Amino acid sequence: MASSYGLLVKEASMLLDKFNADKQYVDDFMEDASKSMENMDALDKKFILDVVSGCIEYKKLLDIVINVFYDQNGESLSRGDRNQFIIICYLATFILHDLGLQRFSNIVKSLDIKNMHKFLSFFFNVTNLTTWIQEEWSHVNDVALVERKWISPLLRWRPDIDILMDQLAARMSRRSQVKKAPPKTTKPQQFSLTKPKPRPLPMPELIPQQEKHQPVPNSTYRSPKEMQAMQEIKGKNRQKAEEMLYEANMKQFQCANPQKSEHTKNVMSQIKESSDSKLKFNSFHSSGVPAKHKTNSWPMKLNNTTILRQGALYNHQVEEELQRIERLVEGAREPSSFLQWQKEMRERDTQEELAQVERRRLEGQIRYEEAAITRTRIMERNQKTAHLKKEETAQLMQRYAKKRLEEEKEMRDLVQQVAEGHKNSKAAKVKLQEFNQRIAKEVSQQSQELLHQALEEAQAELSRKFEMIREIHAMESVPLIRHKLVDDTETAGHDLLGEMSMAELKERLAILKEAEQCEQQRRREHILEEKQTKEQFLLEQLDAIKIHRKVLAQAAASRSGKEEKKARVGLQQAVAKDERVLALQKRLEEKQQERQRLRQNERNKTKTSEQATGGMVRRWKHEKKTLEEKDWEELERSLERHVQKEAPEAISQRKT
Repeated sequence: MASSYGLLVKEASMLLDKFNADKQYVDDFMEDASKSMENMDALDKKFILDVVSGCIEYKKLLDIVINVFYDQNGESLSRGDRNQFIIICYLATFILHDLGLQRFSNIVKSLDIKNMHKFLSFFFNVTNLTTWIQEEWSHVNDVALVERKWISPLLRWRPDIDILMDQLAARMSRRSQVKKAPPKTTKPQQFSLTKPKPRPLPMPELIPQQEKHQPVPNSTYRSPKEMQAMQEIKGKNRQKAEEMLYEANMKQFQCANPQKSEHTKNVMSQIKESSDSKLKFNSFHSSGVPAKHKTNSWPMKLNNTTILRQGALYNHQVEEELQRIERLVEGAREPSSFLQWQKEMRERDTQEELAQVERRRLEGQIRYEEAAITRTRIMERNQKTAHLKKEETAQLMQRYAKKRLEEEKEMRDLVQQVAEGHKNSKAAKVKLQEFNQRIAKEVSQQSQELLHQALEEAQAELSRKFEMIREIHAMESVPLIRHKLVDDTETAGHDLLGEMSMAELKERLAILKEAEQCEQQRRREHILEEKQTKEQFLLEQLDAIKIHRKVLAQAAASRSGKEEKKARVGLQQAVAKDERVLALQKRLEEKQQERQRLRQNERNKTKTSEQATGGMVRRWKHEKKTLEEKDWEELERSLERHVQKEAPEAISQRKT
């Protein structure tokens, strides 16, 4: 075997890089590798092929060790040296006994000393070998085999490997101690020259006196009053818009605002006045006052099921009230204390629900503020990322342009080569064309003869079929005379018990039909009677429901709303005193202040950018102003359409 062990390991590493298990077979790959190394020494060739085949065979076991090694020391290692570590691991695990310690040491010393020292100290660590390496290898192969064949020999070689690692460490220390002596540098010396005499100072020139200029008017440094007025109006509008935005954010969970603006109310009042002025209440012919109490004037349409359900409900309530009175007469206890306790518990539950709703609203506001702050920071980060992406894109475009020029040059060379090949192939094409023409002529003559023969056979077959069709049509055209007289009063003569004639059958069917009509009429009368009875019962139920509703309405009108108002005020106070609600309000104020601070910083940045790019900012402001004016005009038009839409409804309500 040659002495250059490092070259052999690198050659084996290159073969492992070329091998692809998904596209190549091991035997084919080894044959190709053997053919590519025909000029190499036989022992070196055998060593390389044995190492490559062994690494491919035990790839799963070796990858377990190398993956963990790279996970722990991957920052200081190169991915290109992975196959070298695989080869060293294979040699130490499987063929160290056959190879010998001296050759193994020479192979290790021929490679990078620092990396080999780091790998051997990791792989021959007793803790690693006896814990996770043995456990992971046991998942792949038999436990006894792993213990007997691989782990135990590695532990026996551990003292010799420690000596090898000491040698590597000593070589590393000597390499770090040897330093080159600093080279001697030439030191410059100053020339001994006579110093010149100092030159006399020139006479100062007289500075001419300038005439006094007129002072700059103060109006130059003052902005015009119109601009100040516009800025004040703009600030007020900005403040008003922010207040409206804040109010909208505070009330963002409301579904709709039924209240109308003052302008809308004024317009609607004018429309009502104009419509009232057109009405004539003092006309001579009036239709009279409508009846106050209408029969069967129900607030909503009730079907039969609803009427029966309402009647059963009221009857059940009446029975419960009667039972309650009977229990009180017999000496039962009044459940007023229980009802009072139940009322207090419900009020407390209501307070908790209102506090929870308020907390949810405040939490929603806090999340909104946090999202706004996060959105601002993300925008800044995205701007930086976009700037970096633009620079990378420019570099990639330059590389692409260079690559495109090289490809065009290669394509031109290829076109020239193809053109030269076409010149040489013209004579061969002419000969091939003559040969093809001769063969095509012979084939066309044979095909014409076969086609003529097939055409004659088809003509004979078609004439035979036409003759058969004419015979069949002639046979079908002969008429068949069939005369049969039918007597309705006679039977068919099958000698059956229930046999009857057609006339008797018709008579019996008529009798059955008449009996069926009588039965239907009887059923119809019975259904009408049941329907009338049911309608009468429903009317009685409706009267009872009306009486109950009237009594309930009077009882509800007699109760005052003071207790409800007092309870509502108490609930609001309890919600306002909740500590969690106060904490959330304080947190919301902090988030709003932080957002205002970020917005102020952004305004300061925009002011500095406006000073740098004044024309662009003025144009942007002009566009923004036009967009705001368009938005206000669109809002006014939508308000007018809304008022015009509601005006007919208001007039119709006024008429009714």
